[in-house]
Amino acid sequence: MENNNKSPYESGLGKVPANFEALSPVPFIERAASVYPNRPAVIYGDLVRSWKDTYTRCCQLADALEKRGIGKGDTIAALLPNLPEMLELHFAAPMVGAVLNAQNIRLDADTIAFMLNHSQANVLMVDAEFASLARAALLQCDHSVLVVDVEDVVSGFDEHIGSLTYEQLLQEGDASYQWSLPDDEWQAIALNYTSGTTGNPKGVVYHHRGAYQNALSNILGQNLPPHAVYLWTLPMFHCNGWCYPWSVTAVAGTHVCLRNVRAADIFTALSAYKVTHFCGAPIVLNMMLNAPEAANIVLEQEVTVTTGGAAPPAAIIEGMERLGIKVVHAYGLTETYGPSVFCDFQQAWAELPMEKKAAKMARQGVRAPAVGRLMVANALTLEPLPHDGESMGEVFIRGNTVMKGYLANPQATQEAFQGGWFHTGDLAVCHPDGYIEVKDRAKDIIISGGENISTLEVENTLYQHPDILEAAVVALSDDKWGEVPCAVITLKAGADVSADDLIQFCRARLAHFKCPKQVVFSALPKTSTGKIQKFALRELVKTAQ
Repeated sequence: MENNNKSPYESGLGKVPANFEALSPVPFIERAASVYPNRPAVIYGDLVRSWKDTYTRCCQLADALEKRGIGKGDTIAALLPNLPEMLELHFAAPMVGAVLNAQNIRLDADTIAFMLNHSQANVLMVDAEFASLARAALLQCDHSVLVVDVEDVVSGFDEHIGSLTYEQLLQEGDASYQWSLPDDEWQAIALNYTSGTTGNPKGVVYHHRGAYQNALSNILGQNLPPHAVYLWTLPMFHCNGWCYPWSVTAVAGTHVCLRNVRAADIFTALSAYKVTHFCGAPIVLNMMLNAPEAANIVLEQEVTVTTGGAAPPAAIIEGMERLGIKVVHAYGLTETYGPSVFCDFQQAWAELPMEKKAAKMARQGVRAPAVGRLMVANALTLEPLPHDGESMGEVFIRGNTVMKGYLANPQATQEAFQGGWFHTGDLAVCHPDGYIEVKDRAKDIIISGGENISTLEVENTLYQHPDILEAAVVALSDDKWGEVPCAVITLKAGADVSADDLIQFCRARLAHFKCPKQVVFSALPKTSTGKIQKFALRELVKTAQ
């Protein structure tokens, strides 16, 4: 017999405007402007703009876009470096219900054109440095796009290809514009395209709820305090800057924009603006450590850098700590809004020798505060593996900070979410303390004579050599073993080390079957976010055989 008696907790206690509204990061900027109107929101060169003025500009831009017919579900593409305008778009676009597609400025015209067509972009914001690139892409566009020129006098570039400038568009808007929250927090807020190393890139769709939660998760994961001063070394086009446009705004911090990521500029900004936090791939940290300015830097303030995109070698963590910069290791993917795992620092690690402490910190860590669940499991059965630091399986993630799915690609979406989990494609072990350690991408693991070899383990060993600037390890085909490790090395300036020297260095520290059987000296091809392109390295080592 059916029981129709409702629990008292379900009667007369429904969602009403007084107790429920859609989660979205957009209100962060309204709060910052109303509570701290005169605090600096943005610094870029000689420009210092308050939170009140920044919020006003976002409202004006939103109103101008709406008057131009841009609204819910429309796509606003942006081909911009880390400028104040890029930050403003992270709020103005969702204010009208539009979706921001921050595009990678280092891609080719064909790929840009694919993204414009695939997303049916209504607007394209273009920095003058990339005007020629945008023009070539627009020639392949299958629909009309409103092109807006973003002027940056600091850059020295002045080519215009749009029908109006950003500032002219801004003047069309009213600062008193009344924006509203999305009808549904599941509504799309941003679109980010994956690298697309084979075939066309996939469009990863974020929603307001996920952006809100990941922004707050970053604050806890990186210990972002009120009024943090954040340096933009990480591209805002990469996973929407790992959601930090929203995180830093939530704490009413200061966004210090940096057009070009150069070691000298980073060190200057750290000192001049008393920067407290920044993010970057290990390649950025390595660049800093090997810059002449590193020898003379003296930081008066506490600085924290969150690194991810690739596992940072322990040697890089040690080096940053010597500079007085605390390292937080994060792990995530475009599909998880960027950071979804943080290597939370345990106080007991502070007493460890630097080498052992760095090794602990080089692990990916535990799930971020907003992540629902994280596990290392059998890739086929989804059965969780023992926390023994040895059993290797795939990393699976689920929760509110996983993408909606891939735009107009239901098959890829279904495959990514099979079994109710997001399949990362990364192989890892889980240690007894619950911290995961990624060993490789599934496609990068080397299987030599039936033994699995983690390329990251070999790379970490190579980075201990004082003459190595950069190192990457890939599989080399071998008649006897099937595959063997091959190291591609970039030496520091003036270094004189042979391939045999490096092989022997590894043999003194690793099981011999894990050591490189061949060494190639070359610059390492990288993506625009600093990830080493191992597919390109595989082609390189084939020709070196």
